[in-house]
Amino acid sequence: MAITAAMVKELRDSTGAGMMDAKKALTETDGDMEAAVDWLRTKGLAKAAKKSGRTAAEGLVAVKVDGGRGVAVEINSETDFVAKNADFQSMVRDIAAAAIGAADVEALAATDLGGKTVADTITAKIATIGENMSLRRMASVEGDTVVAYVHNAAADGMGKIGVLVALKGDEAFGKQIAMHIAATNPAALNEAELDPAVVEKEKQVQMDIARESGKPEQVIEKMIVGRMKKFMSEVTLMGQSFVMNPDLTVEAAAKEAGAEITGFVRLEVGEGIEVEKEDFAAEVAKTAAGG
Repeated sequence: MAITAAMVKELRDSTGAGMMDAKKALTETDGDMEAAVDWLRTKGLAKAAKKSGRTAAEGLVAVKVDGGRGVAVEINSETDFVAKNADFQSMVRDIAAAAIGAADVEALAATDLGGKTVADTITAKIATIGENMSLRRMASVEGDTVVAYVHNAAADGMGKIGVLVALKGDEAFGKQIAMHIAATNPAALNEAELDPAVVEKEKQVQMDIARESGKPEQVIEKMIVGRMKKFMSEVTLMGQSFVMNPDLTVEAAAKEAGAEITGFVRLEVGEGIEVEKEDFAAEVAKTAAGG
């Protein structure tokens, strides 16, 4: 029987399953809608899909280094309780190891992990643990030396903030830089790697602020030069004051250590995810009203 887009949509609407899962279910059951629903349920996909609307903003970042390549992977869950679950941590560890051979997060999702893809492994874990989870992102660095650091580790190689630093130089110095990055969250390695749109936006904001002072344009231009220099010292790694020795910039500290920092990655669990927060009193009232 030919599986139509309308059939796939109907099954998705009734189960909340993903498009490819719905299509596969209909194919496996020769278009029988009820059988397809059962097929999804037996695979744990319908149950998992129903949870997919819930915000997964907790979880773990795991880091893994193999030779001159390091990867950081963020796997989200709904609650911090699950992030402390040994089964969840074991899965995250396995996914991070698999990420070493993956080019990006899409390739990682399709990577085999003990007979299942990473995506299917997460889906199965959703069904057993009972919380929405997602493979959110992956980042990597390559270099002569790659150092990993996890801030407030929940288990070996995983926690709320994961950092990778690629450098030419001493590994111990690289670890200090990784700790610095965890603390300061620089936007880019240096001015050249900073998004031009970010620079232009900041420059415009500073121009508008300066013009409010009513000073002449030539004075304003000199003010902007100073303010943009300060901005660069705050948002670029090389321009920041080194947390281990605030008298030096990171650039100066690297020079003193005979090292060259060539790249970095910093992932923090849940950054950028908007979590809808309900007023507690309103939540209690809603519950009392049976809402």
